[in-house]
Amino acid sequence: MPFPILRTPFVVLSEIFCLLEPNETVTTSFCSKNIKRLLRNHYRQRKPLMWETHMREHENDRMVAIAKYRSDIRRVVLSAVHISKLNEATNKVVEINGYKTEFSSRYLNLYFEDQVSGSKWIVDYVTDLFNVDVRGLAIDRYSIWAFDWINTRQEKSLNRIGLLKPTNDDSNADELVDYVLKNARCSDLLAISEYVPDNYRFNGKLEPLKEVCFSPNGHWVTCDNLMNFDAMNIYIGYSRLTVSDLNPFLRHWRAGGSKRLEYLEVHFENGTVFNNFFDEDLEIVRTNEVGRYPTSYGVIMVIRSGYCVQRTDGIKALVKCDQQKFYMIVQHERATNWREELP
Repeated sequence: MPFPILRTPFVVLSEIFCLLEPNETVTTSFCSKNIKRLLRNHYRQRKPLMWETHMREHENDRMVAIAKYRSDIRRVVLSAVHISKLNEATNKVVEINGYKTEFSSRYLNLYFEDQVSGSKWIVDYVTDLFNVDVRGLAIDRYSIWAFDWINTRQEKSLNRIGLLKPTNDDSNADELVDYVLKNARCSDLLAISEYVPDNYRFNGKLEPLKEVCFSPNGHWVTCDNLMNFDAMNIYIGYSRLTVSDLNPFLRHWRAGGSKRLEYLEVHFENGTVFNNFFDEDLEIVRTNEVGRYPTSYGVIMVIRSGYCVQRTDGIKALVKCDQQKFYMIVQHERATNWREELP
């Protein structure tokens, strides 16, 4: 016997809707206009909603995902696919609101003639359904329109921006990288893995944020860039910096610059000469103190048998360097766990 869901009191429906996963919610909303209306009303009464919407535009991946607040685990809820990929002979396709739709076990695929319009449609649909803004954006060089579109469609800034490198194209993208760096407005993460030419230089400043990650193509980052990255965590991959280049940054930090910095990690592209010394005016000394920092990629970074440098306001940092990597952990109470090394 069919369940009379539309006759069920809204308070009961809300309890049922709370049991649905985000992908299940989106799929359910396509059942009828009345069901969609009930779901929209449900999410407009649930504040604050601890979910975030993420948009991905990378090559053939054009989709919207939902994640719990500040979580790295995202569930795709809706995907925009070009109509040329549709095979009605093998796919279970239905038409909803004029769009051909394929129901899968995980999420819905919607087919469009114009994938840009399709991507915009699925973003508008999901954000309207859940009454949320887009908080994460991952794009490639061919999807810069999404970067501008998101920034103009909503007042809230993004939490995360990722510029991804193409899988089969190693051409230069210096203008694109420069555009993203100068116009990025995000609070949590700016990550760029796009190819960058050897002669590229960034002369601007980044807006304050929690983390920057330029890997694996971080060869363009200079010491001046490090000084102008107002971030708590900085990760640079395949850097062409040397220990001599990092001494000015340490001098800058010691004088009170980069006050929000908690963790710095630099990977040297070709190795660097390191003879266990820094500039004398930095007053860096060896120490038995041990520093620990929970990195964003799930590893507890530990520095022991390293060096200690002190800022003019008394804040200390542990530094360790070898031919391949440079690490720096700042002794902020909420960020680190230091102790004296036992004999």
